[in-house]
Amino acid sequence: MNEPAAWRATAAAASTGSPLPDVPPPPSASSPGSPGSPVKVDEATGGSRRRTGVDPVKALMHRHRELCERAVDALEIAAGLEAHGVTDRTAARFRHRDVFSLAEEMYARVPSDSDSDIEPETRHAVSDTPRGRRPVWAALALLPGTLGALTLAGLDFTGGRVRLAVGAGGVLAVSAALRAALRRGPLRATAPTVPATRAWTCWLLAYALLGDGLLSAAVAGGPDEAWAPATAPLLALAFAVAPGAWCAQLFGAVARRRLASSRGLEEFAASVRPLLLAVFALFLCALWTLIGVVAAVLGQDAAYAGAGMLGALLLLARLLAAHGRTHAPAVVLGAATAAEVLAVCTVFAGRLPGCGFLAVPVETAVDAWGPGAVPGLACGVGALTLLVHAARTLTRASAHAPTDTTP
Repeated sequence: MNEPAAWRATAAAASTGSPLPDVPPPPSASSPGSPGSPVKVDEATGGSRRRTGVDPVKALMHRHRELCERAVDALEIAAGLEAHGVTDRTAARFRHRDVFSLAEEMYARVPSDSDSDIEPETRHAVSDTPRGRRPVWAALALLPGTLGALTLAGLDFTGGRVRLAVGAGGVLAVSAALRAALRRGPLRATAPTVPATRAWTCWLLAYALLGDGLLSAAVAGGPDEAWAPATAPLLALAFAVAPGAWCAQLFGAVARRRLASSRGLEEFAASVRPLLLAVFALFLCALWTLIGVVAAVLGQDAAYAGAGMLGALLLLARLLAAHGRTHAPAVVLGAATAAEVLAVCTVFAGRLPGCGFLAVPVETAVDAWGPGAVPGLACGVGALTLLVHAARTLTRASAHAPTDTTP
């Protein structure tokens, strides 16, 4: 990681003792040579005491005054420094072996050097994440699946314009419930999401509903007539919002406890990595169970590959967004969308004279594994990419630093 110029300039003063550039003094301080500047008096001798050196760690604390004041332990300061680009190499220039050692000194010096007026009880109250205290998000996570099931039941008992109205109302209700579930609780994004993320997500869900039928008809030479939508995958994904939120809550709560008990950044990363994999595997088991049950109830084929990999992709994307990482999910969701669009387009393009070779890869995959192979492969590669990315980013202490916002 490239070090910012401010770190290089500040760290250089640690070894040379030269004045620190661009580091503002405390608000109450004034220049030693200015008229009326206060002079610190030695209580024993009554003489003036002049500073003979520069304290680079104190200057670093002034640069991150708010972080030091609100920190409840040294690892929280280490997480903040890591998020601002401080590396072990930078810490070595401050005469510390690593970032955590530097953070420990900064945390130990908070009462005397930061003039903090925040009491310890207030720090804990400000820094504690309130996600686990409010059961509202758990109830909201059940709404998308419940409303989706009620909508399908209403479609079975109605017809004509009433059926159309029930379908449109159900879509709006499920969308509103999903939005509410994602705005509260452990799946809430802590940073503004990329605008295109919603578009890619809507396309992937639409393909789960209609894509397999369209692809099967296209490979067979059609479509010559309308095909039935696959409602089982969407309903299973709607029900999977609840286990996804609970798994995200479990991951966040355990990670924060380990953040408080760990004695170093490497130790924390080593303990969180298997936790992430275990939580991801737990969600996959719950999702595949829901896919099988919903498909059996509705009498449809269980789309384990397509719906399963799509659910895994969406969970990892939202888990990353909940910890402030939004760029990579947008890129991967866009790539999965492009792969599905390209697969369908190549089948139709293969009908052009001399372009039959374009449809061969997709037709071969559909003949061998069924139409679910396309979304399964596209979303599966995307989910694996995000899992690798999450294993690198969500195991950093900075990804679990407490926030002041409420869910």
